[in-house]
Amino acid sequence: MKVLVISGAVLALLIVVGLWLWTPDRDWATLKARYLAAPGDLIEVAGVTLHVRDSGPRDAPPIILLHGFGASLHTWEPWARLLSDHYRLIRFDLPGSGLSPPDPTGDYSDERSMQLLAALMDRLGIARATLVGNSMGGRIAWSFAARHPERVECLVLISPDGFASPGFEYDRKTQVPMSVRLMRYILPRPLLRMSLAPAYANPHFLTDALTDRYYDLMLAPGAREAMIERMQQVVLSDPRPRLAKITAPTLLLWGEQDRMIPFANSADYLKAIPNATLVALQGVGHLPQEEAPERSAAALQAFLESHAGASGASGASGGSGRDASGRDSAGR
Repeated sequence: MKVLVISGAVLALLIVVGLWLWTPDRDWATLKARYLAAPGDLIEVAGVTLHVRDSGPRDAPPIILLHGFGASLHTWEPWARLLSDHYRLIRFDLPGSGLSPPDPTGDYSDERSMQLLAALMDRLGIARATLVGNSMGGRIAWSFAARHPERVECLVLISPDGFASPGFEYDRKTQVPMSVRLMRYILPRPLLRMSLAPAYANPHFLTDALTDRYYDLMLAPGAREAMIERMQQVVLSDPRPRLAKITAPTLLLWGEQDRMIPFANSADYLKAIPNATLVALQGVGHLPQEEAPERSAAALQAFLESHAGASGASGASGGSGRDASGRDSAGR
């Protein structure tokens, strides 16, 4: 009888703790009120609702920006403020991220992401564009550039994913830890902040407001389930044969203090991608577009200006990659 009483007390305690830690979804109305700039930013593309921001002159050179895992199109807003006078900047939330609801197909593979990217370009009447991708978005961007060279004017990769790393081996599905699976039900804000911290070289950059945005959007209905599914569906393969097919002039932007995907990985991309240039950013982490927007945007603009009218000539230069300076465009 005493054992039963103790067991009952422990069970009751676990239930109380579980209810205290349980993290429900935010409702769509609240999230849209905070983060949706205009109702027209939600558009239908290939059977999926995508949150898209399209700014800048419609006749300006188009740039399409792909965010990383757990992020949203908001990661590109500092660049949008700096570049929208001269370029058409298109950024969107991948399904199950930001304000884009989960994909009804349940397919979060890179193949599906490339299909949606091509469909979005068609929907917006863009035959060819510069692609920019950060982290996971970088992997999608370079995969698309290798598959569809005719649609990519220039390619910009910001600390891209793609090579094997601990927990992400070639030709094997990712094993998602139980601690991550529990995120469906329990996601304390301090835990999220702790997971975001390594993305920034300057710890003071991760403000309460920035943490709130990441936290709110991660609690969008179905977002956590979609994130877990996206992780489970990642199957990496040796990227070098595909990287060698890229014909677009390529800029690698990499923070030297990147603790998510080490700066040293840039050497692998320089070796694998023909006509690639590296710009290293001192004192910057995994998200240069957030942490050093002026410096990283200046490097982007200088690169694009040097390759203006690259179509038709983007595949002319082969051989190994080159490091332009080892520093950003300001020489730092």
